[in-house]
Amino acid sequence: MSAATKLSSATGGRPKVLIIDDSAVVRGLVARWIEADPRFEVAATCADGEQGVRRAGELQPDLIILDIEMPRMDGLTALPLILKAAPRARVIMASTLTRKGAEVTMRALSLGAADYAPKPEAGRVAGADAYRTDLLNKLEALSPRPKFAAASRPRPARTAAAPRTGLAAKPDLIAIGSSTGGPQALRDVMSAIPRDARVPVVIAQHMPKLFTAILAEHLSKCGLPAAEATHNEVIKPGRVYLAPGDWHFTVRRESAGLVAQLDQNPPVNFCRPAVDPLFQSCADAMGRNMLAVVLTGMGADGREGARAVRNAGGQVIAQDQATSVVWGMPGAVAEAGLADQILPLPEIGPDIARRLKGLP
Repeated sequence: MSAATKLSSATGGRPKVLIIDDSAVVRGLVARWIEADPRFEVAATCADGEQGVRRAGELQPDLIILDIEMPRMDGLTALPLILKAAPRARVIMASTLTRKGAEVTMRALSLGAADYAPKPEAGRVAGADAYRTDLLNKLEALSPRPKFAAASRPRPARTAAAPRTGLAAKPDLIAIGSSTGGPQALRDVMSAIPRDARVPVVIAQHMPKLFTAILAEHLSKCGLPAAEATHNEVIKPGRVYLAPGDWHFTVRRESAGLVAQLDQNPPVNFCRPAVDPLFQSCADAMGRNMLAVVLTGMGADGREGARAVRNAGGQVIAQDQATSVVWGMPGAVAEAGLADQILPLPEIGPDIARRLKGLP
C-alpha cells in the first residue's frame, strides 16, 4: 500500500477502522470486509477492551467497531476510556440481538457510542450479508469528510422554508422520526417536554425488535410514559408510542379517536419501521394540527413524509447539521425546503414545549 493511500482521513485519505472483538473469526472476517472496501482501511484488530484502549490512543482511528462481551475488559467498560484516548473517533457497538444486548447497547449510546450494529452469533457471521451491508453503510455514514471534499461540495441549505400563515397555534399531535444517533437525541427532546403535556407523541426510530422495547423503557424515564405501540390501540394524550422493531407504525382516525396501526408491508427507504408512512398517516389524520420533527439519521427517510405534513398544513422541525450524528434525514428535509425551522438539538425540546403552551 502506498504512503498516499495510508494518509489519514483528515488529509483526504481513507478513514481508519479499529476492530475490537474477542472472536478471532469475527475479527478476521470483519477485517477482510473492510480491507476489500476501497472506502476504508483497517488500522488494527484487538482481542479485548484493554488492547482496544491502548491501540485507540496509539493509532487515533476515525472509526471503531467495539464488541460488548469480551474478557479482561468488556466493551461497556472500555467505551469511555476509548473515547478519552481517541476523542474524535466514532464508535459502533457490535451488539447481540438479545434483550441483554439491547440493554447494554442503550447504555453504550448514552455513554457516547455513535451507533450500533446488531450482529449474528459468531458461527453465523460468515453468511450474514445483511450484517456486512449494515456495518459498512454505518461506517460510511459516520466517516469524517475530507477537508478538500467539504470545500468543493456545494453547501447544503441551512435556512428554513418561507414563513406560512394560518398555522395552528399549538399541535394536537407530535410525530418524530430518527435513526443514527436517534436514541440519545430522543432522550434529549423528550426530557424537555412537560410531564403534563396533553398531546400524544408518536415515534419511528430505525431499530430492530427488542431494541425498541428497551428504548421505550428509557424514554419513560424522561417524563411522559412511553411504550411500543400495539395494533388497534387508541392513541391517548400525554403518552409516547414507538414503532416496534420490524413493524411499520401508522395512525388512523376513527370514532374513538386516533388508532395505532401496525403492519409488515415491504420496507420503505430500506427501513421497517420507516418514518415516511408514519408522517403520511399523521398528516392524513391531523392535517394542520400536527408537528413533525426529523432528528439525526442517515438516508432520506422522513423527507416525503415531511412533504405530506407541509401539504396538509402541519409544521416541520429538522435538527441542524452541527448537532446531528449524521445529517442525512434532517438534511434531506432541509435541502428540500420542507423545514419550518432548523434547530440545534438542545433547542428542539424547549421549542416543542413552547408550542404546547401556544407561545410563538
